Amino acid sequence: MSEIHPLLKTEQYRFIDQSTLGPEFSALQSFAMDDALCMSVGQGTSPTTARLWVHHNTVVLGIPDARLPYIAESVEYLKTQGYQVIVRNSGGLGVVLDEGVLNLSLIFPDSKTVNIHEGYDAMVAFVRYLFKDYTDRIEAYEITQSYCPGTYDLSIDGKKFAGISQRRVKNGSAVQVYLDITGNGSARGRIMRDFYKIGKRDEMTRFHYPDIDPEVMASLNELLDTDLTVSKVRDMMLMTLHEWSGDISMQQLDGAEIEWFHKRFEQMIERNKKALESL
Repeated sequence: MSEIHPLLKTEQYRFIDQSTLGPEFSALQSFAMDDALCMSVGQGTSPTTARLWVHHNTVVLGIPDARLPYIAESVEYLKTQGYQVIVRNSGGLGVVLDEGVLNLSLIFPDSKTVNIHEGYDAMVAFVRYLFKDYTDRIEAYEITQSYCPGTYDLSIDGKKFAGISQRRVKNGSAVQVYLDITGNGSARGRIMRDFYKIGKRDEMTRFHYPDIDPEVMASLNELLDTDLTVSKVRDMMLMTLHEWSGDISMQQLDGAEIEWFHKRFEQMIERNKKALESL
């Protein structure tokens, strides 16, 4: 890739690494973080921001998932498999997160003037550039039998290793990607396949839930026959952003961002209570 996507061209990046916070770091906090950063980036008090995060043994559901006919039984199944469950505030369906899955949020300004597809395209370009020394075969199209299928699924030879979603708040947009770096992608797929089998059974539903084939999912290590780690990819991301801008700020949440975070965190807690109140 010779040209950098225009959204990725900025004089300074802010880099927030939360990939090592451990199991106590809740995915509810994570999504509240992105909302707070959207607000500060959107109003120009923060530069374009890259935030990294890892959540241990967590299944993040989409709002439609919470409407499955037998959602209580399917959530109980996930819990018996050792997963905690939350409902996110961005688009898409359920995904499996664990210590082998690195998540990246790129928070851009000017969401009211930038087409939503530009944010997705920028993330696709970033991931392709990031792994350019490993492969030139990363494609972006829907892997229909994966979990959380979407137009911007990232795959190699038809096997999905990443999915992208986007959340817009005020004048900022958080484009979020999960990257299966290590571990067994098919095993993650089996977890979500069984979740939908238990939650839907043979009921007719207005919403179309995916018919998951675990074999269409894999980690990058499985696909590339390499020994990448979450920490190594984290370093690759940092070096790439520094290469592009030459100016990296490591500033954590500050001032009004802290207030916004706490407000959004409370909203996430309430949203989850309502979405899963029948369980």
